[in-house]
Amino acid sequence: MTKALERREKLRADLIQAAERMIAERGLAGLKTRDLAREIGCANGAVYNLVADVDELVLRVGSRTLLRLDEALSAAVSAGNPSPQETLVRIAIAYCDFAAENLELWRAMFEHRMEPGKEVPDWSVDDQLQLFRHIYAPLAALFPDRGREELGITARSLFSAVHGMVALGLEQRLVAVPLPALRKEIAGLVRAMIDGLIARAA
Repeated sequence: MTKALERREKLRADLIQAAERMIAERGLAGLKTRDLAREIGCANGAVYNLVADVDELVLRVGSRTLLRLDEALSAAVSAGNPSPQETLVRIAIAYCDFAAENLELWRAMFEHRMEPGKEVPDWSVDDQLQLFRHIYAPLAALFPDRGREELGITARSLFSAVHGMVALGLEQRLVAVPLPALRKEIAGLVRAMIDGLIARAA
């Protein structure tokens, strides 16, 4: 790699890290390319020599957030009772805790909307789908007779239920729920859903 390419890659990494800090501090609406350019020491227009557009920049930050979430969920999988149901409970609570600890970065992944007519690139979709393996594996152990597609739908449904509780529970409004109570309610929801799925399967 030439020195010019090395400098560009370093500046690009600096840009993504600066955007991550800015979103963490200000939220997605506070992301300003002019401020980023000033922080990393380049012209405002040079930002678009490092990433295609703001969409890519936000998605790159999202990939970094997803990587850290993946690490948190992996740790939860191996942190206690190996039963599939309790593993799913730990995963759900770990997701809640991660969201609470990284609130603006977590929100940004769901608040961001691509420009009209643009699709989310494959690399970003793959980063998102990778996380479902944490839910899929214990579900496959619980329901060995189910096909991959059916298990995938169940995994997404379980995630949607937990995500909805986390999103509402962490809202800084009247619907906010204290974190210890939210964690308890999420654990109860996951156990109830799994018990129901087992009973229905029987």
